[in-house]
Amino acid sequence: MNYQIIRLTDSPELKDQAAQWFHEKWNIPLAAYLESMEACLTGRFPVPQWYLAIENNRIIGGLGVIENDFHNRKDLTPNVCAVYTEQDRRCSGIAGALLNYACTDMKGHGIDTLYLLTDHTSFYERYGWEFFCMVQGDGEPELSRMYIHKS
Repeated sequence: MNYQIIRLTDSPELKDQAAQWFHEKWNIPLAAYLESMEACLTGRFPVPQWYLAIENNRIIGGLGVIENDFHNRKDLTPNVCAVYTEQDRRCSGIAGALLNYACTDMKGHGIDTLYLLTDHTSFYERYGWEFFCMVQGDGEPELSRMYIHKS
């Protein structure tokens, strides 16, 4: 597999394609992704940031770093969000490579602690994340797992 991981800030021409891709994967309004990506591209603040795995001009994976991923613990910030790998490219390390890239990049911005909200148990531990606590997702009846990563 021949893919590369890029920061949206290094390829701003992908903004519309990336926003549409994330919208289709997570069913979050397209406008929310566009707004966050616009804020990313201004470069005024280290958060938000967006990362893509690209293979032959196709987005095969991605994730973002935002202030809060729709949960009640506003003190646990920033959050990795929208981690996704295309089904035909799963189990090949793309998500782990994206996570490592984002953590390294954020550390370069002076942010060495990231949080991640998920229902997965065991996936993120492979990449250096540790369970931190349970949190209440906005509009969710059940608690979700919050992970932490320190660089």
